[in-house]
Amino acid sequence: MDNSRTEDRAAALAAVKTAADVIEEKFGKDITVLDIAGVSIMADYFVIATASQKTQLKALADAVDRALFAAGLRLRHTEGEPASGWILMDFGSAIVHLFTGEQRELYDLERMWADGEVVMENGEWK
Repeated sequence: MDNSRTEDRAAALAAVKTAADVIEEKFGKDITVLDIAGVSIMADYFVIATASQKTQLKALADAVDRALFAAGLRLRHTEGEPASGWILMDFGSAIVHLFTGEQRELYDLERMWADGEVVMENGEWK
């Protein structure tokens, strides 16, 4: 891996740590971070978290966007909305997935991306 790629991955990991911290501070649950760099070209990391209700999804998304903007990352694309029970936030090398419990079970990203490496689960970094 060349130096610029190593630096990019380090910056992406710092961003997902910030996102996970913010989600935890705002009472998001079941936070998981997957390293998908070895299995996908779309991003290096997924942050996956559950909100207790649809209204909390917007608060989590807004807090993550503010924190990552302050860290120098710009939101490239968003899909979903609180009323749908899921929000996807694309920051380039890091993608944040926020769900209500029902939608998280439906999408089951951890199973779908099982070839990725779990680097954080239940608040514990591996």
